Amino acid sequence: MTWLAHSAFEGNEGHDLKEHLYSVAALTRQFATALGAPEWGWWAGLWHDIGKIHPLFQAYLKDSKVARGPDHKGAGTVMAFRHAQPLAFVIAGHHGGLHSLGDLKSHIHEWMRSSHVQEALAQAKSHFSDLEPHAPLPTPQHLRGPLEQEFFIRLLFSSLVDADRLDTEAYFHPDLANLRVAPVRMDELWRLFEANQRNITGKPGVVGQVRHEAYLACLRAALESPGWFRLTVPTGGGKTRSTLAFGLRHALLHGLDRVIVAIPYTSIVEQTVDVYRDILGVGAVLEHHSSMEGPADPLNPTPAERWAELAAENWDAPVIVTTTVQLFESLFTNHPSKARKLHNLVRSVIILDEAQSLPPGLLEPILDGLRQLTVHYGATVVLATATQPALDDSPVLHGLPGIREIAPEHPRWYQELRRVDFSVVPPDESWPWERVAEEMRSRPQVLTIVNTRADAARLLEALGDPEVLHLSSMLCGAHRRAVLAEVKRRLTKGLPCRLVTTQVVEAGVDLDFPVVFRAVGPLDRIVQAAGRCNREGRLTRGLMTVFTPAEGGLPRGAYSTATHIAQKFMAFPDFDFYDPGLFLDYFREVYRHTDTDANRVQKLRASFDFPAVAREFRMIPSDTLPLVVPYWEVAPGDVQARQAASRISELRRGERMPPRSVWRQLQPYIVQVDRRQLGAYPRGLAIEIVPGLWEWRGRYDRVRGLVNEPLAPEDVVV
Repeated sequence: MTWLAHSAFEGNEGHDLKEHLYSVAALTRQFATALGAPEWGWWAGLWHDIGKIHPLFQAYLKDSKVARGPDHKGAGTVMAFRHAQPLAFVIAGHHGGLHSLGDLKSHIHEWMRSSHVQEALAQAKSHFSDLEPHAPLPTPQHLRGPLEQEFFIRLLFSSLVDADRLDTEAYFHPDLANLRVAPVRMDELWRLFEANQRNITGKPGVVGQVRHEAYLACLRAALESPGWFRLTVPTGGGKTRSTLAFGLRHALLHGLDRVIVAIPYTSIVEQTVDVYRDILGVGAVLEHHSSMEGPADPLNPTPAERWAELAAENWDAPVIVTTTVQLFESLFTNHPSKARKLHNLVRSVIILDEAQSLPPGLLEPILDGLRQLTVHYGATVVLATATQPALDDSPVLHGLPGIREIAPEHPRWYQELRRVDFSVVPPDESWPWERVAEEMRSRPQVLTIVNTRADAARLLEALGDPEVLHLSSMLCGAHRRAVLAEVKRRLTKGLPCRLVTTQVVEAGVDLDFPVVFRAVGPLDRIVQAAGRCNREGRLTRGLMTVFTPAEGGLPRGAYSTATHIAQKFMAFPDFDFYDPGLFLDYFREVYRHTDTDANRVQKLRASFDFPAVAREFRMIPSDTLPLVVPYWEVAPGDVQARQAASRISELRRGERMPPRSVWRQLQPYIVQVDRRQLGAYPRGLAIEIVPGLWEWRGRYDRVRGLVNEPLAPEDVVV
């Protein structure tokens, strides 16, 4: 007798249930082998859809007009509860998401009393001779405490979800399954990298020498066994290339599967992807974050674009560049699609670029996840930055024990790359915005970084200069990229260039100003801002001034705490911005004054409350909503922007939710707005055109971006 796992689809016959169960069991076992639990993977796959054998569910699969039938997860969950209880979470959640322990117990109690579940189990046992294990499943030795068990469940869940979806795809869409084969192997990538490196080795000057030394240090460290590493390199010291060199070489030497680079800002992700693709080729590097644009032609994606879409689902790629938000919110999600990639973190090199940007209030769960990946699942973690956070295990923080320094000689590099003179204005001599504007006007090329969007708006008003440039999150992504391109053009040609920005340019954005002003903030942010000053060493010294705004604001919480601690450090008589060891002391002080598990995520994890963990683990704490802004009005020559405008017109007229391709096409024109702010706008300025997407019908300014003003009457076209 034949049972179906999935209904017939577009000319295909229905997917055979027995074939599906054994295929998913084999694939989940393959994934779970890296977890030290191949048997657990086998049984998860074999049991996950066993409830579909029930006659009522089979009738539904063969005729969609028939009622859906009993919940097909119940039978497999009951089997798991009897033989391997952690698998009950995995099977019960493989469609809707991981439950809390309390909810799972309620479901199991209900399913054990259900006649439909018992009928499905009886029928399955009569037709499957190997439906139950002959002995208890061997428990991996590292599952000693609740946090280890909880993390293990996450990885098994990911393994089953990915195996289930891959097998279903292979049956119904074999053309897509064939595209999933990674285009380049790790040894080939290393050969490409070496060939490219030979073209830049030996560049003259101190900067070139430091970059070469950092590269050689990474090659030496790559020989060491997997674990925790720290790469401390001053700004401009070639960190982007050197970390890739370490990752590729370390993965190749130790048989690891991929290199994952996580970066705090999407602008730096895009910049890094460009560098890596220039070295390794487009098809070897997967870019994955929420602001990604889709294929140029959504209806006819190229094979490389289609591969990237597929690989983003499960991170089955040799090199992945993503955001820290994407990485860690996936690590602590309970949602099947978001968790699908997690098992591919196992036996990977994970590079945390600008590691100091990890949110202090979430450090405990973040570090516990990294610790488990390295200790139990063969991963390597690299903390890469010019301003190293104190993430070692200490009385202040349950951190990472035994972090190895890739380049012990790095303090000398800071002195050799001393390209900026710092000036700190005493806090009691605070500057009004008019004074900051005056300082900017007196210099043809100058960058000023402030702490909040409101402060940026006040400084722009004080400047009153139509030629000034501005970057903040009030500009959509496409607008920010255009502004950055214009900044680089002016700087390259020696033209006047005055830029006002929030923190979006501090870490990694490749700008080079002779003069930088920075509103006082956290110490690491100040140093990152200095990295935009005399970056390439063309001047003997650049000038970096730290000032206290008379009317300035500070983001609340850890940012404000870190700013006040920074002011104390800068007041020390022997304080030196070029002492890298100072930052370890600074961050220890920050963490001493910070609750490193502010939302009690670890307690929720220990009680197996997966939905609550997903709610409370938010890298970006504000509750924001997507607002499409009319960037095409200030950039009429932008073809893609005009196409996006057409999509918005279609959405206004339509009644259906837009497909994913349309969401991706609109992504570059979205500004994330706080939910409370959205509700405070005057009526008619922000309109929800489809559920979950708003359109801005107010003013969008060429310089300031989103402006809380209605359109002037002369701008309204009737």
